[in-house]
Parts: sequence; structure tokens; C-alpha cells
Amino acid sequence: MSENSTLPAELEALSQQPRVTVRRPGPWRGGRCVVYWMQRAGRILANPALEVAIAAANLLDLPVVVYFQVIPNYPNANLRHYHFLQQGLRDVAADAAERGVGFVVRRRLPKGGATLEGFLEEVDAALVIGDENPCRAPERWRQVLATRLKLPFWTVDADVVVPSKLFGRSYTLLHHFRPHLKKELDKFLVASEEVKPLHAWAPEKAIESSSLDVEITEGFTELDRTITPVDSFCGGTHAALRLLDRFLEDGLADYDEKRNHPELRGTSRLSPYLHFGHISPITIALAVKRVAAEGRVTSWASEKFLEQLISWRELSVLFVRYEANYDNWNCAAPWARKTLLEHVKDERKHYSFDTLERAETQDELWNAAQRQMVTTGWMHNYMRMYWAKKILEWAPDPEHAFEWAVTLNDRYELDGRDPNGYAGIAWAIVGRHDRPWFNRPVFGLVRPMSGKALEKKFDSRTYVRQNT
Repeated sequence: MSENSTLPAELEALSQQPRVTVRRPGPWRGGRCVVYWMQRAGRILANPALEVAIAAANLLDLPVVVYFQVIPNYPNANLRHYHFLQQGLRDVAADAAERGVGFVVRRRLPKGGATLEGFLEEVDAALVIGDENPCRAPERWRQVLATRLKLPFWTVDADVVVPSKLFGRSYTLLHHFRPHLKKELDKFLVASEEVKPLHAWAPEKAIESSSLDVEITEGFTELDRTITPVDSFCGGTHAALRLLDRFLEDGLADYDEKRNHPELRGTSRLSPYLHFGHISPITIALAVKRVAAEGRVTSWASEKFLEQLISWRELSVLFVRYEANYDNWNCAAPWARKTLLEHVKDERKHYSFDTLERAETQDELWNAAQRQMVTTGWMHNYMRMYWAKKILEWAPDPEHAFEWAVTLNDRYELDGRDPNGYAGIAWAIVGRHDRPWFNRPVFGLVRPMSGKALEKKFDSRTYVRQNT
């Protein structure tokens, strides 16, 4: 195929799929393989980006190689996050071998070294397929890469049920979003068709790949190693599937009753795996719908869970995709911003950031939530709302409150640095995706939450004991 060839008709059709965005259309040229640049969707199972790569490679009579580059400066990542990531990469390696696609891991040290562009040239790639990430820095990387490459570059929206670009906007409230989501949902809530690679990855010369038996952060001199790995979660697709099975068996039937009881194991706890792309939301949703169809759980329980998994999560992705200030207080709902500023000089109890980080407030329920996050890498969602709203109550002003909540969330949560987290903080502190409440000191019209109210809804004493 010559350098100036137009896109073959079959590939043109593939590139028009709703999940696919053509970042760089050509010119088309020959090559020896198709590369899937894996970043957000860290899995082989039910990965639409990989399926597009395999389908494209089959049309070109080429093999597929999955490429993952470990970088030392991923925004706000620390040793806890990299450890979980490495556990997931081991599953990718095993599953890629079983699937018949190549898998190469390269580590880029602080002084330079491995780059995606260098790898594409090394393996003589004909096409590179990436996955998508709506957060600021990863999206910028994709945009910059598209301007520098000399071969076609597509990205695939692999970690939402409905491709985000179909909506073309964000939504003020969930009930505004629901009808638009419902219109598209049945078309996309289907299992990925697993395409068999026609050609195995068998390069003519040995291709270097970093060992996953060695610590992948070795040599990352600027990495924060004070936030240590946790044993409460083990990363990877295989662990995610086991956790999903346990939830379907023991948790889903009582989900609506127990999900707002932080002292109970009433939620799926799959958010870290969704953040790292170790499991697809479609895999989870189809499994939930299957057990409901079998009569093992009520449709009410399954619908309540799917509301969180799909509706709220994809609303959060749209929020980050279309709101430039998603991680700071400038994303405030206009009514919230106005009344928060009106109350900015209200008398309040002040705690320093360091005091909050050490969980040394006079509120034992809040301290327990902070300790749960610090020690386990995860906080119950019901407590996240209370946790963030108390930071608003105690910080010097709303701007600091938002900044502190984001910093703590991204530093300690395994599912931090994620659209769900940013949207949750924006809901709690600056009224995004919520409605005005009753005007009160400090909060203005932002919905408050009190410890006394929570104590009536669940066994808060048990929760505190569990996280002491």
C-alpha cells in the first residue's frame, strides 16, 4: 500500500463507528502491525479499543501489539496508584497472550527514554489506536500526539456505555440527562464482539519489554512514595471479576437497602477497577441485568445499581469532558457561587489542611471517613458526600475547600483522579448537578449534611469503630 493511499473502504467504515474518533486521518501507508496504545482501558477483556484494533489489523492482514508506557509523572499519581496499576498489567500480559496479541511494556525514566512515537517507528506501525480519557492532561497528550504522528491515529471511547461524543454537551441535572441516555442505551449496552486476530504477533527481531516482576517505579526519583500500597484491594481484571461475582451473589439483592449504610458491605466496591479500566462498565451492567432476568434479584435493586453505574457515572464523564474547571471551584453552579460568596465571611470552625489530612478534627464520624480513605484507598460513597461538605464548613473559603477535597481524594483514593470524584466534589461543595436548598450560614443555598442526621440513618458508631 503506497504512502498516499486513501483509507480502504472497510477501514473507513470501521473508523465511522460511534465509539471511534479519528484524531489523524492519514496519509495512509504500509506497515508491519497495528498498535493499540493502552492507557485508560487497562484490560484485554471487553475492551472496545482493542476490538477496533484487531478488526483493523485483520482488514490489513497484520498482527496487533498492545503497548503500555509507564511514565514517572502521571498527574497526581503516587506509589499506591502505581502498585495497583502494576497488578493490573500482569493480568493484561496473561490475557493478551491467551488472546493472541502482543503486549509490550516500556518504562520511561525521568531523564527520558521510551516514547510511544519511538515504539511506533521501531515496530513499523501502520495504524495506532488509543483509548480515551476526558481528564485534562491525558486529553492534551492525545491532541499533541495527533499533531506529531505521521500515521493514522484513532481513539476509542472504551470506558463508558454510551460514547460521550453522542451527547455533545454536559447536563445540569441528572433528570435532564436521563431521557437522552435512555434513547441511546439499548444500542450500546451490548457485549463486545470478540474478534479473533488473524495474525499472531511474531516480530522478526526481539522487542524489549519491561519485566512486570520488577517494581515498575524503580528509578522514578520524584514519585511520592509516602502514600503506600494497600492490601484491601488487588488490582487487575481477574480480581475485579471475582469481586463482581461476590457482589452479584451476596450484595446486589440488598443493594437499595444497604447502599447508604457505610458500616455494611452493601456496595460493589468496583470503583477502583473502573477507574483503572480493569473492568468494563458494560461487563458489570450486563451481569447485573442477567441476574435480574434470572429472578435472583429484583428489577428495583438492579435499576438502583445501574443508576449509579451508568447514569451518574456517565453524567460525571460529560461534566469533566465539557467543563474546563472540573477540578476547581470555578465550576460552581451560578446560584451556588453567588450564595457561597455571600456567606464567605460567616463564622466557621477552622481546621488546617494538615489537621484534616491527619483526621484530627472533633468530628469522629468525619475522622473515620478520612481514615478509611487513607488506610484502605477507598471511602464509602455515602460518606464521601458528608466528608466533602464538612470540608466546605471548615475550610477558610469555598475555593480552598474544593482544592483540599480534590487533593485528599486524588492522593489517597485508588479511584481518585477520576471524573466520578471530581463530579462528586462539585456536587457536594459547589452545587453542580444539584438544586438550590435552603439558605443557611456558610453553605448558602448548597445542600448541607449533618452528623446528627446521618446518625439516624445508619449505625455510625459501628462505622467509627471499624475505622479507628
